[in-house]
Amino acid sequence: MALDQLDGELEDQEESSEELYEQHSFKIDGGQEPLRIDKFLVARIEYATRNKVQKAIDAGRVLVNGKTTQSNYKIKPADEIIVYSHYEKRGERIEPQPLPLQIEYEDADLLIINKPAGLVVHPGSGNPDGTLVNGVAWYLQQQNPEISEETLPRFGLVHRIDKNTSGLMVMAKTDQAVTSLAKQFFNHTVYRRYIALVWGDPAEDEGTIIAHIGRHKRFRKLYDAYPEGEYGKDAITHYTVLERFGYVALIECRLETGRTHQIRVHMQHIGHPLFNDDFYGGDRIVKGTVYTKYKQFIENCFAICPRHALHAKSLGFLHPTSGQQMRFDSELPADMDQLIEKWRRYVKAKGDLIVESK
Repeated sequence: MALDQLDGELEDQEESSEELYEQHSFKIDGGQEPLRIDKFLVARIEYATRNKVQKAIDAGRVLVNGKTTQSNYKIKPADEIIVYSHYEKRGERIEPQPLPLQIEYEDADLLIINKPAGLVVHPGSGNPDGTLVNGVAWYLQQQNPEISEETLPRFGLVHRIDKNTSGLMVMAKTDQAVTSLAKQFFNHTVYRRYIALVWGDPAEDEGTIIAHIGRHKRFRKLYDAYPEGEYGKDAITHYTVLERFGYVALIECRLETGRTHQIRVHMQHIGHPLFNDDFYGGDRIVKGTVYTKYKQFIENCFAICPRHALHAKSLGFLHPTSGQQMRFDSELPADMDQLIEKWRRYVKAKGDLIVESK
């Protein structure tokens, strides 16, 4: 695995995740002769170079026995080495482009951006430019022309959300902030709260879904849940029902892990796919009858929110420099807000009760 790049598209990885960093771990055996750590890592990590390893060490992304180190440190038996590296397509360059950004907060270390639905986070297959990262690259270079992919890997990208998911993202503005945030995402200490409209009426007011997530074994563009843990990566989603509309329900999801399509796959797994999720069966009538008026109502709902109804509402983490607890919240976007109000009116008109969760 490359230290700061992965051969091939991120979307084509067997086990991808929303976090864009991974961890390499090494336990030095008893027969190891003293050897500089940078030389050791170049020999052990595919596509790594001495320069990239040294930059990772300088940025604090290499730990020896839980502490940062220096390039000239000589490893010894029983040392435990952890390397944080980020996925990146080899040879792919990000072209800075002036694009509108909805910046909710900014300081010397980071940006909080409210991403609209429909905007791709980073360049990839079919989306070579016009992405969030292209816009952030332009924005940061207006502040400091010296910023580049060499000085700030991926222009500070440490996590992502799906193209058609709206909501909050954090971007780092310094390599040190990248390191801090990447570690927090990898260690699952970042607070993430999503709001979703799902099909059906969950039996319980709250619950936890524990099932590994990995590529679907037949349809490679999809992901699937593997509750026995025989495939994929561990994934945990907590959910709470906020409002019930009979045929659909408004829920809050809190993530312990950040696997690709995690909420979408987990909710489909328990029989409650996201409303209008065309990947996981939510873009058809899942609950209710198909008589003409109801069918027309659902089609009107799809037109109001022409994407899966999921919004990254809240985001929290420790500030990379001060260590202060940071917490950000966002309003629901207009399409989801209008969709929910339409369901409220529909239920009221039908004479049913909206049951708020306890």
